[in-house]
Amino acid sequence: MSRLVILIFFLSLIVVCIAPDVHAADGPLQVRNQFPFFLGIMPPYLEPAAPRDEVFAGLSHSSVYVIADRQTWVVNMDLELTEFDLRVKKKIGSRTELGIDVPVLRPSGGFFDRPLDQWHSLLNVGDYGRHARPFNEFLYEITLNDQPVIRGVNDRTGLGDVRLTAKQVLLDNAPLVAVMAGIEVPTGDARAGYGNGSYDASAALLADVRFLKFYHGTVNLGVTVPGDLKGYQTVGLRTFWYGGLSLEAAWWNRFSVIVQTLAQTTPLPKTGIRQTDWPGVLLTIGGRYYGRSGNIEFSLTEDPDTAGAPDFIATIGYARGF
Repeated sequence: MSRLVILIFFLSLIVVCIAPDVHAADGPLQVRNQFPFFLGIMPPYLEPAAPRDEVFAGLSHSSVYVIADRQTWVVNMDLELTEFDLRVKKKIGSRTELGIDVPVLRPSGGFFDRPLDQWHSLLNVGDYGRHARPFNEFLYEITLNDQPVIRGVNDRTGLGDVRLTAKQVLLDNAPLVAVMAGIEVPTGDARAGYGNGSYDASAALLADVRFLKFYHGTVNLGVTVPGDLKGYQTVGLRTFWYGGLSLEAAWWNRFSVIVQTLAQTTPLPKTGIRQTDWPGVLLTIGGRYYGRSGNIEFSLTEDPDTAGAPDFIATIGYARGF
């Protein structure tokens, strides 16, 4: 069991025993799956059901290591990924929200390999096989039948696929329930892994609930229908399902602790490689500071099933209403 799982277990015990001051809750941390092979295929965010007027700017950094081949597929990923996200949400009336998400991506060889090696040695745990490759050397190449599908480019900043969303409240009592639909536009370079080269569509059911006066929970259930992956060759993708929940605890007047998890099935055809065939699971712990001019959030995410997700994602973001 990872340290993060243990920490979340004890945190869950604490949050039901402490009665903090009450303040408004903003819902889930804005984190999505940065697994490179999934990143261009509309990975979901956990979304609150309540519409809002908000601008969010987030910066995430993750590390991935997968070197595997089975039958016709070869998946080689040894890289770190930095992502800047600009998200704008605008209320139309009191029950409707329109949104746009603009991601900017930069894969690279990174700088975490040596610290991670030292950390794994200190704990005497496995390192996913990283020791077999030079530190901080970039590798991102996916092949099928000995022909490339994706060839990543080191240290190149590029636009990802832009997402458009619409949210509609269905029930405004407790719990607050809404539906959300989204479409992702193929603005990213599919051959380099910034997008999938096709339009993707999604739909989700969202619910917000408050309990014990100072806790706020969010639940999402959704489905995504992706278009084909149009890289160096075209690969048909599968409809995938996702679900997640978050718990925000207002321990202090201006600060919340947030624990959340999100899981998605794979959008890829069967490759025979566990890291791409198994569902991706994100386990996130973080906090949010409620300032007078805006909110600052930060989090650390791990992959408890070591498949379909980065080894870790570190995120910091700033949100401001308008």
